[in-house]
Amino acid sequence: MAGTTTSPPPAAGDHPRVLLRGFLSRETCKELEFVHRSCGAAGYRPSVVSTSLPHLSATGCGHLLLPFVPVRERLRDAVESFFDCLFDVFIEFTGLISWCKGASIGWHSDDNKPYLRQRAFTAVCYLNNHGEDYKGGILQFQDGDPSSIVPVAGDVVIYTADNRNVHCVTEVTEGERLTLTLWFTRDRAYNEDPKLLTFLSQTSLSCEPTEQKSYIPMPASDSMYWFSYDQSGFDIRCARVHVLGFSFHSSSGEYSTSVLPAEDDPIELLGKQVRLGRGDDVFEKIFSNSLHALQVVQFYYWKAPELAARREQSAVGSRTARYPVIIHQSRGTQLPLPCNHTLSQTIFGSISAAEIAFEWNDFALGIAMWENYSEELKKQLLTFLPFWLSNESIFVFDSSEL
Repeated sequence: MAGTTTSPPPAAGDHPRVLLRGFLSRETCKELEFVHRSCGAAGYRPSVVSTSLPHLSATGCGHLLLPFVPVRERLRDAVESFFDCLFDVFIEFTGLISWCKGASIGWHSDDNKPYLRQRAFTAVCYLNNHGEDYKGGILQFQDGDPSSIVPVAGDVVIYTADNRNVHCVTEVTEGERLTLTLWFTRDRAYNEDPKLLTFLSQTSLSCEPTEQKSYIPMPASDSMYWFSYDQSGFDIRCARVHVLGFSFHSSSGEYSTSVLPAEDDPIELLGKQVRLGRGDDVFEKIFSNSLHALQVVQFYYWKAPELAARREQSAVGSRTARYPVIIHQSRGTQLPLPCNHTLSQTIFGSISAAEIAFEWNDFALGIAMWENYSEELKKQLLTFLPFWLSNESIFVFDSSEL
């Protein structure tokens, strides 16, 4: 974790809020960004994509909760310390939320609905940078200081959820504004942990520790991935791979209309085995479904500099190198998916060739690294889960002491 600096605490009767600079490290921000871009679904508001912890569990990605655990604990400690309410705060909601082009919200407090009255405090952690990754999306407060927050990756703003901190977020005009948002409550009945542990016990404990590839994600309902915008839209999974230069292809290496009966929705193909293509190339590996393929693609882009360095080191120390099998001439194998790619690039942007030099060898190595990363997190989850269940709480502890 990065070091933290704070603004002065508010006086009693003011508008209690604090800005914590550098609360999260760049690597933590990048890991949470990877989780969101590989698992996110359509959000609770127009032009919003969200990833909740129950959603991760329900889609076979319960192990991806592990990166959240130390962050949640540190944030709760910060809230308890700043607002002087030690051991009296529970996490009500944890979620990754990205606001895309057109998203905004007017003046409000975070407890402004009858079903939100339990919310006491809010923490918003910025995972990317205003001006670099998106435009707009400034957090503004109606009264008090700081009066506005220009998002910087790693910074956190904490404030009371009541009408002492009425705020708004200006419209995002370009790019994707990504935050980790937590709401805290003093009412134990709204504690997120027991409900989340029920999800995890139902989904993760059903897998044996030795079960192969039990970390493979399983998509939710197709409708959860449909991003509507004006009179058009796109599937988020298709959009995420497209803006990074990939496309989904038939797992057989050739597309046949017999794969899809005329009455079926083409989007249903994303729940079946697929290959990934790039330009005229199709990669040899068959992925279990589109979410599996998307997670690997997002992991590759997260680790691309490290993968390139590893390839160079391997080339020096080895006389032979394994080159991935590529099926050339991909025409005719691409799945006929009804996605507005022009719109998806407008919403999510795109990666230019200048930003990263793609290599299939790096991608093949990335798959192996993703599998190791996922398998290790799965093992940790299965180790921690019995202790979490017995305490009805998700917390950090040193597994070496077990």
